[in-house]
Amino acid sequence: MADEEPPITMETDGVAAEMEALRAENNELKDRFVRALADAENSRKRADRERREAKNYGGSKMARDMLPVYDNLQRAMAAIPEENREANASLIEGMELTLRELQNTFSKHGVEVVSPQVGDKFDPKMHEAMFEAPVPGTEKGNIIQVMTVGFMIHDRLLRAAQVGVSSTPKS
Repeated sequence: MADEEPPITMETDGVAAEMEALRAENNELKDRFVRALADAENSRKRADRERREAKNYGGSKMARDMLPVYDNLQRAMAAIPEENREANASLIEGMELTLRELQNTFSKHGVEVVSPQVGDKFDPKMHEAMFEAPVPGTEKGNIIQVMTVGFMIHDRLLRAAQVGVSSTPKS
């Protein structure tokens, strides 16, 4: 009886257990693979978003540093008395060309002027209130004076417009 073979059931139980272990390992590897693919896709999307933001907003610091140049050119143009304009026509033309070139450069890089008007409603997201005063004939919260214009770079505020705001007018 030494030549008898072991029962087949014992052998199939071992194969079934080994198959189940291989299936579990296969499922685990599939799960890890899918997660690795998703992680790689998320990294690609994040890098793409960061690249776009760097392109759109990378010049924000330099643009912010150039805003006083714009303000000073505007002030200089406004300060020239009307009687001196003809005598200084070439100087004024040069200043206008410089201001226009600065505006074109801003525009090329997505920097746009935020220019509120007297009578507009104060928006704390776009305007900075420098003072509040009761002005007859105005509504509370309306802009009564614009000191400096603001600027946007694409969809972000670069500098808020500085304005005076009407408080409740005294009757």
